[in-house]
Amino acid sequence: MKRKVSAVLTLLLAFILVITACGEGSNSSNGNPGQNENVETSGSHSNDNADEADTQEEVTIQMMHLWPDGSNSAQNKLVKEIIEAYTAENPHVTIKTEILENEQYKNKLKVLSASNSLPDVGFTWAAGFLEPYVKGELFAPLDELLQNELNDQFVAGTTEAFAMDGQTYALPVELNIVPVFYNKAIFEQYGLEPPQTYEQFKQIVTTLKENGVTPIALGGKDAWTGSFWYMYLADRLGGADLMDQSVANETFQDPNLIEAARMAQELVDMDAFIKGFNGLSNDEAKSEFMNEKAAMYAMGTWEVPNYTTSPDVPQEFKEKVGFFKFPTIEGGKGELNNWVGGVGVGMFVAENSKVKDEAMKFAAFFAKMWGEKSVTEAGIIPGTKVNTDTVQLPQMFTDLLNELNQANKVTLYLDVQMKPVASEEHHNLIQALLGKEITPEEFAQKQEEVLKAGK
Repeated sequence: MKRKVSAVLTLLLAFILVITACGEGSNSSNGNPGQNENVETSGSHSNDNADEADTQEEVTIQMMHLWPDGSNSAQNKLVKEIIEAYTAENPHVTIKTEILENEQYKNKLKVLSASNSLPDVGFTWAAGFLEPYVKGELFAPLDELLQNELNDQFVAGTTEAFAMDGQTYALPVELNIVPVFYNKAIFEQYGLEPPQTYEQFKQIVTTLKENGVTPIALGGKDAWTGSFWYMYLADRLGGADLMDQSVANETFQDPNLIEAARMAQELVDMDAFIKGFNGLSNDEAKSEFMNEKAAMYAMGTWEVPNYTTSPDVPQEFKEKVGFFKFPTIEGGKGELNNWVGGVGVGMFVAENSKVKDEAMKFAAFFAKMWGEKSVTEAGIIPGTKVNTDTVQLPQMFTDLLNELNQANKVTLYLDVQMKPVASEEHHNLIQALLGKEITPEEFAQKQEEVLKAGK
């Protein structure tokens, strides 16, 4: 009998040792997976939250964003900070990020949507870009967040840009306008002042060319950059509502739209843009401006960190950068306080996410913290409301924020307004127009045809 008891006790002890060993093995495998250049993993398992972590299932959220370190270092750093804060509060959560630059991001989003394998959270543009993802039931409605923890957090009109059929499918994180940035030192060297009229602007271009200075940095390979110039010409000629109405009514035959195309080609004839601009990416063109090889650069206010707060940009250069509003055209209907711009990207949650509840919580957390910190830490105008009385801002940022508050109209980017096929064709047509491969009349006719196709 004693032998039997002893044998049972021996087996029981062995069983306990096996169980204990298995438990230790499981705990030792909770470290972060390996990382590469474009994929990052963030997670936290602090001792303070150990008991809570033990009772919650481990969750991994896949996130994709478009702010690579280097070209968008301030945004990249802020995203990391938000993720670290969230995982510190939620130690059962690991967040893996994939980071791609703007055009690569758009292309990958299309590829992933085709196989219904979007990341759990990511970023989308508004209006026409958003539509196929909503119709394909790929983005989750976020109205519950807007009615509860995010109630009254956003600037009026921003969430509407991401709404379709009465539901909202993304949380706006950026609000931008497009100024013409310029190098004050170059202007001063040749006795130039920021222009108020288009004739003054053309004289600036002529003076710079005569002195061997590239007037405008433009990366036409990414055609949305060329669209900025066309849009401002169309606005200054035809007024604030011309482009919105043209897209909505699927017509592009207004004489002002055709004249804007002619004037865009006139700038090409004047050699206003950097040599070979239609073969350069936006990053390449930006580099020319940042290296003081071009005097002007029309771009969204997402670039303001490079001219104010970025530690990667020399202070000497920051002090040389100013901005001006696109000048008015004599006889035109557009006002100086009309801007091209609108909401930037918004954060979506994938409808078929396997961790949708946790992804929703993270999205709400992200929107709040981005709104609180993006102004002071990244110099970005967020979609959420900002109390300018309580934050210290760089002067350029303050000036641009005031301009936005005083704006007569902010016209949403044409390529964002249009449906995907029409948007892509708009890019092709802008490149062809500035490459002088088509006439202004052909540009307008082809744009109208693709708008009427309704795709």
